[in-house]
Amino acid sequence: MSAAFHTAKIWLSAMRPKTLGASLAPCFIGTAMAWRDAMPILGIGVDEQPAFPWNFAVAALVGAMLLQILSNFANDYFDAARGADGPTRLGPTRAVASGLIAPAAMKVAMLVTLLLAVVPIAYLTRMQGVEFAWIGACGAVLAVLYTGGRYPLAYVGLGDVFVFLCFGPLATAGIYAAILGEWRLAPCIIGIAPGALSVALLATNNLRDIDQDRAVGKRTLAVRLGAKFTRLEIVACWAIATALPFATWLLADAPGGALAGSTISLVSIPAVVMVARGDRGVALNGVLAGFGVQLYLLGIALAFGWALT
Repeated sequence: MSAAFHTAKIWLSAMRPKTLGASLAPCFIGTAMAWRDAMPILGIGVDEQPAFPWNFAVAALVGAMLLQILSNFANDYFDAARGADGPTRLGPTRAVASGLIAPAAMKVAMLVTLLLAVVPIAYLTRMQGVEFAWIGACGAVLAVLYTGGRYPLAYVGLGDVFVFLCFGPLATAGIYAAILGEWRLAPCIIGIAPGALSVALLATNNLRDIDQDRAVGKRTLAVRLGAKFTRLEIVACWAIATALPFATWLLADAPGGALAGSTISLVSIPAVVMVARGDRGVALNGVLAGFGVQLYLLGIALAFGWALT
């Protein structure tokens, strides 16, 4: 293995690709909802039709993904500085804490990622409105303050709220607005599903690390309210993500394809059983992987189901 390939592999791992479904799922869903709502406007299905604004969709997706990567880099850097990713860590190896990436190099990577994120955000601001500058700025600040600053969100028990909003209703509605130029309630409601599942993913991570986080003063919601509450939180969030697509079809006239979102969520039943029966420690790494896969599948299933039915 060449040195360049080994370095690239380390940086790819630091981006945490298994977690990127948190930003991609609401992007897929919001884009599909915009596509369906744009059909009467654009004349999809007739001989002469204007193009769907894929440029806005791609810009929003790239911006959202870069902001999550920025958050992951910041998490790696600040958790290492605070001692939260010590040698007793039960999860995947973190680049800075393990010495694979120097702290100075990670700071440079954070700056480069931020500058890259400015490009799609500036484009959306110019084309769709100044609110996207504010959204991008808030997203960048929160990405760093999640584990950085004097009172990091993750260290004071607010990480779950941040993840639900930023990877759920706000993200889905924001993607929709970036494409069609208007804010609507429906994407916010559907966005609850990926938001809830992202919280289940975070809460499982915090449940696995509860003892180490308590030892280093990282007062996550799991540390504050205990393992029993966290297990209930994970199961409840999974249930919400599973039931919501069905509920919107039953009660809110969502297309029948939305049921694909509920169906695909059933793949995580084994992971939910592991949480409910009290599995802990490294055994929860499998649960994390399951929820990570489900996030990707939920975004894809809801997107195709919503757009094509």
